[in-house]
Amino acid sequence: MQADEPHPEVQSVLEMVEEADVLPLHQYGPEGAREVTRQMRPDVDGPEVGGVIDRTIPGPEGGAEVPVRVYRPEGDGPFPTVVFYHGGGYVIGDLDSHGVPCRHLVRESGCGVVSVDYRLAPEHPFPAAVEDAYAALEWVAANPDEVDGDGRLAVMGDSAGGNLAAVVSLMARDRDGPEIDRQVLVYPAVSPREDWPSRENNTEGYYLEGSDVEWFGDCYYGSDVHEANPYAFPLVACLHADLPPATVLTAGFDPLRDEGAAYVEALREADVPVEHRNYGGMIHGFFTMLAGPVELDRAHEAVADVASDLRATFGA
Repeated sequence: MQADEPHPEVQSVLEMVEEADVLPLHQYGPEGAREVTRQMRPDVDGPEVGGVIDRTIPGPEGGAEVPVRVYRPEGDGPFPTVVFYHGGGYVIGDLDSHGVPCRHLVRESGCGVVSVDYRLAPEHPFPAAVEDAYAALEWVAANPDEVDGDGRLAVMGDSAGGNLAAVVSLMARDRDGPEIDRQVLVYPAVSPREDWPSRENNTEGYYLEGSDVEWFGDCYYGSDVHEANPYAFPLVACLHADLPPATVLTAGFDPLRDEGAAYVEALREADVPVEHRNYGGMIHGFFTMLAGPVELDRAHEAVADVASDLRATFGA
């Protein structure tokens, strides 16, 4: 699952990160880490799509409204809709951090995308992000006309967002909630365990630092008491049957690689159809490296792979 060494394009990215000397992120605290990562983003919008609208939608019962960004394909709708949850360890990331991959996904899949700006930790610890994520899914399912949707749904996220996509899939099953046609989990965080070989072997020098993984978890979960909660860590669920078909992406030099692969096996053992796409020479975060000085060919290939699975799911 891991190449002999990172892909040459990835090695160039790692050299740039080392020269910038900005890691680990936890040294800055939550607000500082958000500002550092904002400064690292490429100043590009991404490809043109049919339309983009920022709005708010009702949050969880009794809570504040949730900001979302609605991306619409070119052409005449309605379209299948992907509810998208950004990564960032539940601490960093926002609608802008994942605007470029959302635009590429719209262009290549022909789906609309609703990107969810869920509340961040440590200001809003678990289960705030889960509550916002599920509220957004329910709203999109109940209001397809508001997003030019045709009622068909997928959920998707990367890293922490991959966790949220897996979690809302479990919740929708458990609560007889919205019907989800596919879950797309991009290097998802799904396990409380820290003894995975990929954690031990890729803890330093591969973009996602092990000390930041620990810090993100401390900010979001706050206590080990949540380790048995499947809505915190989907891999610990007692039952993985009757979940939506899945696409799971893993990266060879990612600390989260092995838990993502373990989730693939858990789904397969429960007879859930799974496409596991492993990119042996890649690092955590590669999926969003689609523009600017850190543009990777394999990132574009990964977006195309996900889009292909979505098109097959929706019969496009």
